[in-house]
Amino acid sequence: MRNLPSPPLSFLLLVLVAVAGAADSAGGSSSGDAIFDTGGLSRRSFPSGFVFGTATSAYQVEGETYQDGRGPSIWDTFVKIPGIVANNATANVTVDQYHRYKEDVDLMAKLNFDAYRFSISWSRIFPEGTGKVNWKGVAYYNSLIDYLLKKGITPYANLYHYDLPEALEKRYKGLLGKQVVRDFADYAEFCFKTFGDRVKNWMTFNEPRVVAALGYDNGFFAPGRCSKAFGNCTAGDSATEPYTVAHHLILAHSSAVQRYRLKYQEKQKGRIGILLDFVWYEPLTRGKADNLAAQRARDFHVGWFIHPIVYGEYPKTMQNIVGDRLPKFSEEEVKMVKGSMDFVGINQYTTYYMYDPHLSNPPKYFGYQQDWNAGFAFSKKGKPIGPRANSYWLYNVPWGMYKALMYIKERYGNPTVILSENGMDDPGNVTLSQGLHDTTRIGFYRGYLTQLKKAVDDGANVAGYFAWSLLDNFEWKLGYTSRFGIVYVDYKNLKRYPKMSAHWFKQLLERNKK
Repeated sequence: MRNLPSPPLSFLLLVLVAVAGAADSAGGSSSGDAIFDTGGLSRRSFPSGFVFGTATSAYQVEGETYQDGRGPSIWDTFVKIPGIVANNATANVTVDQYHRYKEDVDLMAKLNFDAYRFSISWSRIFPEGTGKVNWKGVAYYNSLIDYLLKKGITPYANLYHYDLPEALEKRYKGLLGKQVVRDFADYAEFCFKTFGDRVKNWMTFNEPRVVAALGYDNGFFAPGRCSKAFGNCTAGDSATEPYTVAHHLILAHSSAVQRYRLKYQEKQKGRIGILLDFVWYEPLTRGKADNLAAQRARDFHVGWFIHPIVYGEYPKTMQNIVGDRLPKFSEEEVKMVKGSMDFVGINQYTTYYMYDPHLSNPPKYFGYQQDWNAGFAFSKKGKPIGPRANSYWLYNVPWGMYKALMYIKERYGNPTVILSENGMDDPGNVTLSQGLHDTTRIGFYRGYLTQLKKAVDDGANVAGYFAWSLLDNFEWKLGYTSRFGIVYVDYKNLKRYPKMSAHWFKQLLERNKK
């Protein structure tokens, strides 16, 4: 187990104050008289109507992957490959929210959260991706939505979180086939029609960049496609497939938005957006070359998706570098894509330094990551950019949150932003006692929320914040070796135990009773 950064003395004192409260049994009673250091933050620190929530995804928490009529997704196929997931773990049960959703919603309510960002499993609704409806799946989401509303929690429904129906992968190579644009819009419309009387906050795709890059550039995620030079894949082309997939994701998103606006939005009075991951890229030095490298990274990362949605075209950087490998939007598609969001979700976790590698020769093989022509650095003059969490990619760099939000404000017309994911993980093998005393996580949240407030104070139009994640769960290729939850899950019996960070949020989110 990797040692986490040592907490400062103030945190150790907190442990002594709150130890009894944090060790609540499943279901979570009050943390007693524990008083947590919120850094001066409270609900009143944020604009009126600002929403605080937690988030999960269907594949990571629901379980019941083969029961009640759900069809397999590309991740069900991917995890069966030996060695792909740590300890060959699966999400067949994970934390069983499919059966325990009431317990989880009760927890959210007790912790004073306003909203829950969950995802809908496409193959739980349409086991074959299209055609016949699985009404047991529909009944599950109806029950979840109804219970959220009963408990005063606003549902935020995300239509896609990495889990394409396997049937579509077999039928036309999934996201590589343009047919997915219409099939996704049909699926989305079914959800608008079925759940939209109660769901007023819709998201089309979670982290489409991750879907395109990790699924098709290095094969790290399902469906595991890449060029031989960039990963251990049996098929793929890293030079073209990531761009094809991203193009189809943008068209599928905008097609779903078009249907919502034409047929449902006026009557249902909801809104619809997309969720984009955004690592902040800071130039390693003040030199022009490193500044340009950092900007290339931003364009190839968040710009890949938000630029077409705001301006109707890919960033000029991408057009110039990728050339003919970058698909083009038709005039009709530009009309559909441009302006196709009522808000943008930003998933913001970490920050890296970027530098120009000064390559003297062009790369032998082309791929999405190679097209950046930028190097990653995690320290500067021997000083780490921030303390590292359990995940190799996750450094605690709160100031990156501020810079990322101000970048969206200044470059993309200050759209309505929901900070749709933010959090950190501990190792999966921490004991219950160790897991509950997550003082490092409290420091992480306090630091990032402080920077979020600073961005809001400086004019960024941020309307909400969602902590990732409500529960420890199945963390993709890391399986159960990573715990992102503010609630500890004992994987032997699936009992839930609110961590100190959960009680920290409960205090932060206390409502003014006056």
